[in-house]
Amino acid sequence: MEKEERYQLLVNQVRALVEGEKDQIAIMSNVAAVLHQEMKFWWTGFYRVKNDELILGPFQGPVACMHIGFGKGVCGTAWKQRQTIVVPDVEEFPGHIACSSASRSEIVVPIFSKDDSERVIAVLDIDSEHLNTFDSIDQKYLEEICLLCREEA
Repeated sequence: MEKEERYQLLVNQVRALVEGEKDQIAIMSNVAAVLHQEMKFWWTGFYRVKNDELILGPFQGPVACMHIGFGKGVCGTAWKQRQTIVVPDVEEFPGHIACSSASRSEIVVPIFSKDDSERVIAVLDIDSEHLNTFDSIDQKYLEEICLLCREEA
């Protein structure tokens, strides 16, 4: 099955998983699990905005950094810029935070509040142990999945 077809199925699966659920941690937990399991990523998880920093949230994979500052690393930069960042080679990203030396490429997608479309409430962070893993297909579908992970207004 092609990557785009897998993502199309995943979007429907995530929609069914989160339907009617109000608890953001429960939603993030199952979304991280299903993405990690179905796409076979190295690390899949969320960082939540708390007290002006990103705090580790639900994830699948090896031990991770617990606190990331605004504008720091790929996650903090995606938060600051309010846009998805695709990094083909993490060694080339200025200020990359190496939580694991096995991580080689990364994508980070901001999640915006339902009641304030400018306010980032979390980021979805996915790492791969291979270079150049992520592309526009990943970005398109992960952004769609992140729309389903927003807090209730």
